[in-house]
Amino acid sequence: MGGVVEADEGDQKVARQADPQKELDAGALFVLKSKGSWVHCGYHLTTSIVAPPLLSLPYAFTFLGWEVGIVCLIVGALVTFYSYNLLSMVLEHHDQMGNRQLRFRDMAHQILGPRWGRYYVGPIQFMVCYGAVVACTLLGGQCMKAIYLLSSPNGSMKLYQFVIIFGGLMLVLAQIPSFHSLRHINLISLVLCLAYSACATAASIYIGSSNKGPKKDYSINGNTENRVFGVFNAIAIIATTFGNGIIPEIQATLAPPVKGKMFKGLSVCYAVVTVTFFSVAISGYWAFGNQAEGLVLSNFSVDGKPLVPKWFILMTNIFTILQLSAVGVVYLQPTNEVLERTFADPTHEEFSARNVIPRVISRSLSVIAATTMAAMLPFFGDINSLIGAFGFIPLDFILPVVFFSLTFKPTRKSPVFWLNISIAGFFSILGVIASVASVRQIVLDAKTYRLFADV
Repeated sequence: MGGVVEADEGDQKVARQADPQKELDAGALFVLKSKGSWVHCGYHLTTSIVAPPLLSLPYAFTFLGWEVGIVCLIVGALVTFYSYNLLSMVLEHHDQMGNRQLRFRDMAHQILGPRWGRYYVGPIQFMVCYGAVVACTLLGGQCMKAIYLLSSPNGSMKLYQFVIIFGGLMLVLAQIPSFHSLRHINLISLVLCLAYSACATAASIYIGSSNKGPKKDYSINGNTENRVFGVFNAIAIIATTFGNGIIPEIQATLAPPVKGKMFKGLSVCYAVVTVTFFSVAISGYWAFGNQAEGLVLSNFSVDGKPLVPKWFILMTNIFTILQLSAVGVVYLQPTNEVLERTFADPTHEEFSARNVIPRVISRSLSVIAATTMAAMLPFFGDINSLIGAFGFIPLDFILPVVFFSLTFKPTRKSPVFWLNISIAGFFSILGVIASVASVRQIVLDAKTYRLFADV
């Protein structure tokens, strides 16, 4: 095996001696430290997948209805669990062959060729991950503003001010040195996602069982054109909710040997996925029908009047804000790795002045840029839908089956071959249509766009 595989868990010197190429790779040495267990992997996976965007699932159901909505949710869970395991098997195979891949772009470089890694997978992954950071910062600001309005309904503070406050929290957390260092934060994140999902489910059931909520109507609104495009927008939302985009980077945090650990981590993650996604989607759509908002928490008050106790809304938003900070920091890791690889010197100690100063400056500028974008573009949800369709679908639904097929070359008589061909073909078509639907939605909403809008 290669140097990283043969190295002792904490012995970076042995790894560098065994694989000279990695001697120059500060991103791998400092950010993607291979020290974690499968339990830590489960924490990272859960934080990267089970995030507050799952609170948009009832809204996705308003375009799909009960039957299609539940089917899409089940298909999304099954296909992503399958594709993430395929990706892990490919990584394990290269690891056993002595060439452990630590990044998505490294996989593309090895399997598809250098141009694919440099000009397609690398930029797409960066766009998706950095877009997730911007989206988390914006959503965190919106949750903070919701808390503020509970106590001061006529308050004068604007959304961009709360986005900046949340960005300050992100600025501190971004300085955590490595992906592995986030394991304890991501354990707390796992508990938090269970907590706010339970709160959202309980509030939906409470409101739906009372006469406080809207009259239940599960019909799909709009003319035929809007319904068709709405279906693909909803599918893009669900795909983005299940999206990850950093499976290789998460597997890179595992201490060698890595075989079998990723499956255990994915099993932990998808146990949480099943509990949270289905409970929130079903209870939210049952309670609010086609009146479900883009974020189901918005349905818990009408015209500024809460439908559940204020303390309950406060608690739910606090849980959401705290987990958003963890999710944002997780999706900063590919950016951190690129910055570290560019500005750090692996021949110096990780916490030497030579490496700490560039690290603090570059990561701070990265977070400041994301916060500025979130404050300027409060309609980023529309843009994020396009990023999801253009980025998450290829990275999480198409490329894993392509990598597996090119690596293991299943025969045409194999059911796996035809299953992979079907998945790649279907989601390629879906990605194109969803991208068109997302662009159409941006055009329709363009008249409401305004920089630093207080929405």
